[in-house]
Amino acid sequence: MPEIPVSSLDPRVQKQIENSQIALQRGNLDYVLDVTTQVLKSAPGCLPVRRLQRVAQLRQLGTKNKLFAKAFGSVTQAGFLFGGGKKDPSKALETAEKMLASDPTSVPALKLLAEAAAGLDMPDTVAFAWEAVHELNPGDREALLNFGEACLVAKRPKDALRAADELLKTRPQDGDALALMRKAAIAQTTDKGNWEDKGSFRDKLKDEAQSTMLEQASKVVTSDEMTQKLIDEALERLKAQPDNLNHYRSVVEGYKKLNKLEDALLYVQKARALPSGQADTSLAKQEADLKTAILEKRIKDLEAQVAANPDNAELTATLAKTKSDFAETQLAEAKQYVERYPNDYAARYTLGNLYLELGDYQNAIANFQQAQKNPKVRVSAITGMGRALKARKMFDLAVAQFQLAKSELPQMDELKKDVIYELATCYESMGKKDEAIIEYKIIYSDDIGFRDVADKINAFYTS
Repeated sequence: MPEIPVSSLDPRVQKQIENSQIALQRGNLDYVLDVTTQVLKSAPGCLPVRRLQRVAQLRQLGTKNKLFAKAFGSVTQAGFLFGGGKKDPSKALETAEKMLASDPTSVPALKLLAEAAAGLDMPDTVAFAWEAVHELNPGDREALLNFGEACLVAKRPKDALRAADELLKTRPQDGDALALMRKAAIAQTTDKGNWEDKGSFRDKLKDEAQSTMLEQASKVVTSDEMTQKLIDEALERLKAQPDNLNHYRSVVEGYKKLNKLEDALLYVQKARALPSGQADTSLAKQEADLKTAILEKRIKDLEAQVAANPDNAELTATLAKTKSDFAETQLAEAKQYVERYPNDYAARYTLGNLYLELGDYQNAIANFQQAQKNPKVRVSAITGMGRALKARKMFDLAVAQFQLAKSELPQMDELKKDVIYELATCYESMGKKDEAIIEYKIIYSDDIGFRDVADKINAFYTS
């Protein structure tokens, strides 16, 4: 079931879509939803129409009975939560569309849409679904990573690079994100010229113009005003169900989108005060993350003020004190969290990094050892342990860790190059120049511009 542009539809249908765009601007949402639903029945792969439908659904969200929407969603998704979309993607697509018609903010419905679209060979629709999940939950790493991977399949390397960059801003050593960035960079190079090869020039311009208009409309819908409306709805639901953690989460996510971090923190703390919230590890982590984000924002603001007033001793002192408080808060929050949830090995990796930055290598090593039990952070934890041992000048032990990390990284991405570089510098510190140059050559063969590897190789051959 291929994806098709608007220009390939019947001219009468194209006219209906144009009228729907006008109706959207005038607020006639029922007409938009009626037209787009009918078009998607016969042309489910027409993504611009699906985008238009979602804009209308989101605008109409405030008039829907959300309790009914949730009840409908819980019933209709039941048959597809465990791979049903793969077995019968056409049926799954129909189910996902019904769920989204009732609640366009349903993450399970969007995930089902992505699964169904993948089964129907509609890669752009897969990317659309995961991007929608990411917009609803900006902190969902899996959604953003899946969006990036879907963009690669859809031959949209620029969007994949954007997703990888966003992931690396919060987790610079994320192996999956680094791999995504590398694949996207390669795809961007090899896919040059494809734009001209697909369809007629006039058709492409027409579809691009329509897609741009719909994208702009989507931005209007997901603006601060819409976000505030969603927050207000969640607050109303909280009044009726004050013990429902999901309502608190909706409020928190809304305030995070508006960058009102203090308000978001307030409602996380209210949720954690509930009996059901006290044992919720995700809320505990969210509270710690928000406190960190608030302090980071204060530091950035102070840094800007100091840059503008470099002679202001009071501002400089305040910045230094805030940075010190930030480091202490991060460490205290991480320690408290690990003490409460000792088997959260990803959290131990975070704590290990904090100890490493503060120069407490003994505690860093202890936490990196435990963190290796989590497959997702295992290699990064091994690498961190190697760095801590290297800082203590235990070079032979550090070499063993870097060799282990190197062996567990299958492809030559940025993380693997970093590990090999650390291994080579350890050999240098031990006086093993031959072993060091062997490792530098591995990097040089793949990436001549990595750090100072070219200088080291040139110096070796010159000598």
